[in-house]
Amino acid sequence: MGAPHFIEAVLQNRAHQIILERLPALGLPDAWLVAGSLFQCNVLTGRAPDYGIKDYDIFYFDPDTSWEAEDAIIQRVTALFSDLGVAVEARNQARVHFWYPGKFGIAYPPLQCSTEAVDRFLAVAEQVGLRPAQGRYDVYAPHGLDDLATLTVRPNLCANFLPRLYEAKAAAWKARWPELTILPAQFSF
Repeated sequence: MGAPHFIEAVLQNRAHQIILERLPALGLPDAWLVAGSLFQCNVLTGRAPDYGIKDYDIFYFDPDTSWEAEDAIIQRVTALFSDLGVAVEARNQARVHFWYPGKFGIAYPPLQCSTEAVDRFLAVAEQVGLRPAQGRYDVYAPHGLDDLATLTVRPNLCANFLPRLYEAKAAAWKARWPELTILPAQFSF
């Protein structure tokens, strides 16, 4: 799957269209729509464009790592997208290393930008980001879009890889999209 086809598939979901249209109004540094909602391109399986999407994630990177600053952004995002009837979650990727060890029990080195967080997603297929850029869209997919096109869930054996979390996510995805091919946690490129 090439970037134009990916963008076309993503934009079939009205929530994606609106989020991407409004994202620049937030003025967030290094802001991307990322992960689950994007990689769940339901057009490939003939399902409704919003089928199975739990939430829509916006990553941004702000050097102000205070909880108060992030909470203010969360409130702005909630207000801006309240009319959509979907959960839109914004998270400052400059803060992840503060809370990740407490939540998952392993260290998480500080990030330098939002796309580094995408690089650390547990499955290659979910390693995608999209953002508006002067009348077009930037696509970030460090391993390409082939796994999306072939409905393959492959582990991303990065430094923070947790097999139990990968297996739980993969099982939840398989329950919603039985046509997925799930590769085991020890699989590598």
